Amino acid sequence: MRAQIRHDAMAFAEDLPDDGATVERNRAALDSPAGRLSLTVHQRMKPLEQVWRQLEADPWNSLHHGYDWCRAWVETHGHTLAIVEGRLNDETAFLLPLEIERHYLVRNARFIGSAFTNFNSGLFSARFRSVASTLPSHSLETLLVEALRDHADLLSLTNIPFNWRGERHPLSALPHIRNQNASFQLPLCATMEETIAPLNAKSRRKKYRAQIRKLEAAGGFEHIRPTKLAEQQALLERFFQQKAARFASGGLPNVFQPAETQAFFRMLLEVDRGGSDVPLELHAVRLKGEHDGKIAAITGLSRKGDHVICQFGSIDDSLMAEASPGELLFWLVIERSALNGAALFDFGIGDQDYKRRWCSVQTVHHDVLLPLRPAGHLAAMTHRSLTRTKTFIKGNPHLYTLIQRMRAQSTAAPTAKPED
Repeated sequence: MRAQIRHDAMAFAEDLPDDGATVERNRAALDSPAGRLSLTVHQRMKPLEQVWRQLEADPWNSLHHGYDWCRAWVETHGHTLAIVEGRLNDETAFLLPLEIERHYLVRNARFIGSAFTNFNSGLFSARFRSVASTLPSHSLETLLVEALRDHADLLSLTNIPFNWRGERHPLSALPHIRNQNASFQLPLCATMEETIAPLNAKSRRKKYRAQIRKLEAAGGFEHIRPTKLAEQQALLERFFQQKAARFASGGLPNVFQPAETQAFFRMLLEVDRGGSDVPLELHAVRLKGEHDGKIAAITGLSRKGDHVICQFGSIDDSLMAEASPGELLFWLVIERSALNGAALFDFGIGDQDYKRRWCSVQTVHHDVLLPLRPAGHLAAMTHRSLTRTKTFIKGNPHLYTLIQRMRAQSTAAPTAKPED
């Protein structure tokens, strides 16, 4: 059946925001074997809150695209929004929570908060996921171009696992390239012993016992997870300090330095609704004895259903480095997650040695690159070229190490200049 596509590039007033401004909505629609699929672009989150929360409840959808997570980013960054609502036979089929970012002269439509998301999916209903493969070839691609071309030059959706929990992603037919990085996961069992069995369990247990002995010899430690907001905020500030010192020592730019980024994570702490699902919770190893009260390691976790994602981590190199408190903290939070019924502990995207040591599953990610206007074609070509170059470099350990060293030397913080 041939798709019949309709596009309306019109602006009209919906529920007006408090400032009285109108909200532009671009529409496109087609008829398919699954029914009539229409797309509408929204520039505000609030009118979509009810259906947004209904879709985010589906375990398949990424916690990074939950309403509270996206709202925290939007309120702290203020980028223009272009939220795509897809409706199939008058029922909401999906939401793509997008923001518009300009890079040089190109406007990119990206998932909200992409700089700090480990797993992107969009929000899709189970029914739409089951029928997406029946849509006419290139029909969704054409609809997205029609709906978004007045808003951006390129649709750039990064870090998407095309195969997730036994399902194929509805956007996998769009133009894409494999991301240079995979994500790393550890399936969880009822006990820690069962969880680490597929790993080098004997070596892990030995290392864990050695870490405990070293910390106990120095006076002991405690695993803390503050629940009061003031304590959480204090621990988050400590994380920012530790991370800044770590980046500076390695001569690397501090991605957590921008004020709006720090404000985003502070806001995530404030929207905790209780229960097991939480946008951000902080864990730490706090020392006793000769280092009483000092924080040796911190990690931030998010949880949705049975899926736990490690968002970030930091250590204080000056405190009991010989006991590897950061590695110990991973053991403690993984064990806690398993005992609390989680099924998957996710270290997120990016290849690091510690992730390979902990994880038995690697998940391939892809980047969707759909040009919307002429400028987007060049931007997509550049993205593909850079991705292929990064993939080549990462596939050559010696070259990758050399480039990392050169990068560290070129970005190393200058020493303080003495006063005249």
